[in-house]
Amino acid sequence: MTRRPLEILDKALNQKPVIVSLKGGREIRGGILQGYDVHMNLVLDNAEEDIDGVAEKRGTLIVRGDNVIYISPSVE
Repeated sequence: MTRRPLEILDKALNQKPVIVSLKGGREIRGGILQGYDVHMNLVLDNAEEDIDGVAEKRGTLIVRGDNVIYISPSVE
């Protein structure tokens, strides 16, 4: 059975943290995916941005889909 990208994101909703790589070398880790749309705009809760190896808490974020390179379930 072929799995589609949006089906995989549906399974990640309100579950385990995700890793989001953004343009400009930025990375969001540990955020719980609360929602998304077909443009890959994301709503993340309890997000942390990895800056030079140091995690800075960002809380709830809305990430514009144009900036997303990839999104992946985190490995813990």
